[in-house]
Amino acid sequence: MEESLKNKIETALDSIRPYLEADGGNVRVVELDENMVLKIEMLGNCGSCPMSTMTLKAGVEEAIKRAIPEITKVEAINLTLA
Repeated sequence: MEESLKNKIETALDSIRPYLEADGGNVRVVELDENMVLKIEMLGNCGSCPMSTMTLKAGVEEAIKRAIPEITKVEAINLTLA
């Protein structure tokens, strides 16, 4: 992943991290694949919270796609989406 893109992703995540950390969670970037799908890992309470799917879609993915529109999707590698 190119450095400027990685920095943009981290900056976007930093904008929502205080909310995740307030609930005892966080996220970690795992990879950005060739289809511009960002794979993340939900950490701490975010990995086991029943609201994690909503947090992923409405919080994390929204912040990422607003900052970096070329990213097509955000997936959590450790969540089973219903």
